[in-house]
Order: sequence, then structure tokens, then C-alpha cells
Amino acid sequence: MSGAGGTTAARSGTGAGDIPVDTPRVPAREAAESELSKPMYHENDPNFLQRALNQFWDWVSGLFDAAAGAAPGGPAGLVILIVIVIGLAAALWWRLGTPKRTSRASDALFDSDGPRSATQHRAAAEAHAAALRWTEAVQERMRAIVRSLEERALLDPRPGRTADEAAAEAGRTLPEHTARLRAAARNFDDVTYGGRTADQSAYLALRALDLELDEAKPLLPGTARGATG
Repeated sequence: MSGAGGTTAARSGTGAGDIPVDTPRVPAREAAESELSKPMYHENDPNFLQRALNQFWDWVSGLFDAAAGAAPGGPAGLVILIVIVIGLAAALWWRLGTPKRTSRASDALFDSDGPRSATQHRAAAEAHAAALRWTEAVQERMRAIVRSLEERALLDPRPGRTADEAAAEAGRTLPEHTARLRAAARNFDDVTYGGRTADQSAYLALRALDLELDEAKPLLPGTARGATG
């Protein structure tokens, strides 16, 4: 019994002599926040740009994880899909040319240096060809073709006309050469606005077309009706 009584006395003594002191929660939190707000605790914190970048990459990582989970085959399937999309984009770029081709306000055939004759354009084309500047040679030869058609009154002189428009209009009076005129216009657009480089064969084909058109007889209005009637 004395053991039990001693234990009781010890508990009561502890309770009376050592009363825990509880600090109120709100002042304690405010004191901690005040302490942690001191500059010495934030010297190595990332700056605003670093925090923004970290949030951005976390967002990209989350998108990638979500896409990987939805894609067939998981991450490996997602990588295959990305490679396919890049391949399709490269194929479209190769076929249609660089974006600057469609962003131009006008894909005019002739520049703003002033009108020149077909003979002058042909001379410039031959000079570029002699120097192996095939891209410039192709450009000047296409201009020579269109200027020659204008000089022969097979095309109405019109500022701002594109190579495609000239080919379509010339094809109406020279139907036997329609396909080659359109191909020449596409070639001109590709090297002028699409960032491609012409070669000798492209120039020689355009030169041969120019010489043939110079001797071609146009289909005059009413000719077909007269022949059938």
C-alpha cells in the first residue's frame, strides 16, 4: 500500500510542481513567420524568372506524363507519335516551302527595279547561268518568258502579276504548253519564295520552254469554233 501511496504522491507532486506552459498558437505562428521572413533565410531562393521557368517545366512535364498515359504503348508510343508528327511537318515544309512564301503581301513576278524587255531578262539569265548561279538564272528566264508574252500581246501587261497567274492566263492561248507553263511557275515560286536552290537542269528546261514559246502560234478566240463549223 505504501508503494501505491508513494506513486500517487509522486503524480500529484509532478502535477502541482511541474505544470507545462502552453504558448498560444497564433502568437507562436506569427513569431515563426517573422523569423523566417528575415533575408538571411532567403539568400539562396530562386528569383522570379527561375520560379516561373520551374513552374513552366513542371506544367510541360505534367502534360507529357498525361499524354504518355493516354498514348498507346505509354512513353514509347508517345515518342513514336511525336516522330511521326515531325516527319509529316517536314514533308509539308518540303512540298509547300517555307512559311515566308505565304506571308508575303504579294508574290509579284517582277521586282520594283523598273520594267525591262524580254531580251534584257534573257541576257541577265544567260549571265547568271554562265556564272553557275542557277537560281537567279531560273528567275530571270521565267521573267523573260512572261515579258515576251506581254510583248507579243498574248498577255496584258499587269503590275503585280504572279508567276502562277501568268502561267494560267498564258495557257488559255497556248494550251499545248499549259502543263509546262504551270511547272515553270511552280519552279519559280519554289526558288524565289520557298528557299530552294535551282540546278542546271531546271534552267535548261526553262530555257527550252522559252525558245519554244517564242515560236508557238497562239490559239486565237473563235479558232476552235471556226474549225468545228
